[in-house]
Amino acid sequence: MEAYSVFKDLAIIIVAAKVFAILARKCKAPQVVGEIVAGLLLGPSLLGLVQQSEFILQMAEIGVILLMFSAGLGTNLRELMKTGPIALLIATCGVGIPLIGGALLYMCFYGFMPWGSEDFYKAVFMGVILTATSVSITVESLKEMGKLKGKVGTTILSAAIIDDVIGIIVLTFVIGFKNPESNPGTVVMDTVLFFLFAIGVGFVCYIVFKWMDKRYPHTRRIPIMGLALCFAMAYIAEKYFGIADITGAYVAGLILCSIQDSDYIARKMDINSYMIFGPIFFVSIGLKTDIGDMNMSILFFAVCFVLVGLLTKIVGCGLMAKACRFNAADSLKIGVGMMTRGEVALIVAQKGLNVGLLNPVYFTAVILLIVFSSILTPIILKVLYSKDKMPQDPESALVS
Repeated sequence: MEAYSVFKDLAIIIVAAKVFAILARKCKAPQVVGEIVAGLLLGPSLLGLVQQSEFILQMAEIGVILLMFSAGLGTNLRELMKTGPIALLIATCGVGIPLIGGALLYMCFYGFMPWGSEDFYKAVFMGVILTATSVSITVESLKEMGKLKGKVGTTILSAAIIDDVIGIIVLTFVIGFKNPESNPGTVVMDTVLFFLFAIGVGFVCYIVFKWMDKRYPHTRRIPIMGLALCFAMAYIAEKYFGIADITGAYVAGLILCSIQDSDYIARKMDINSYMIFGPIFFVSIGLKTDIGDMNMSILFFAVCFVLVGLLTKIVGCGLMAKACRFNAADSLKIGVGMMTRGEVALIVAQKGLNVGLLNPVYFTAVILLIVFSSILTPIILKVLYSKDKMPQDPESALVS
């Protein structure tokens, strides 16, 4: 393939991604779904206009790193600390129940595997995909109803943030255990050492960036150095600790999320991600998705995967909310609000594909889960809130 032909592929990918993202938005679906559909259309499964290449793969990897860095930057640590134990308990059940449910579903279809075998970790990984929560659509729905700053809205938001942190840690362990040369003690030790390293280096970096932020506010050197920190943490995590590079990128975002210019850094990162790296990442998922091997068995598995994904979040988060003394109606709202999936689920699935824990044919199940959860969540929330007889919080109504 000629070196310059990659420019043709990039032009096709960017235009197709944008067109299908707009169509998805008009259909009330997440824009990332449109970008994945664009990849399916362009890839070898259908039109074959774009071939997966090493360059596209590397660009997609940068895209996923930037997405996780932005997710870390968007974390509100103060809000996280304020909600405290309740959000942590809800998030823990919001990870544990879907993790078990996804693994059992896979084993029911393909047989129960011995503990520690590669097939066992493939089953567990299906559960790992279900642990992720994306509350962007939930947040928008709560804003429209003036309920975002209420007790339920704050709990959902905080639990979702903790949920993703726990999910990434679980992902790190599963990928570490998958390596046949690894042992549980080594994996645990490497993970603990990485987070100790991240705390130490993070504190120093936070002080340095805080000083830069005070002396050079809103200057481009701050997001540039932030991006360098993101790539450095991703490299160190993978190279020296055997931890997923996306974990390093997410931690880099957490380090900088509390400085004054964190929003400024996030806006600069979003430009790169929105313009080129993000579309390439999501289109590359479509390019890798193999619908040629789709059959009724896989389709049936995908339907069950969606049902398990939705119900385990509602049950896990809802029951724990009830145990934390929320009433039944609010517990159900929390469970429903936590069931949406989005970019993080795709990122986890992509990582599983790269390390051999996921077959490309199962990407269809992940995409269906994102679509259905994104459509059903706002509808169910509006129905649940319409049954409330209490007047809405005046302070919350101001944000709607």
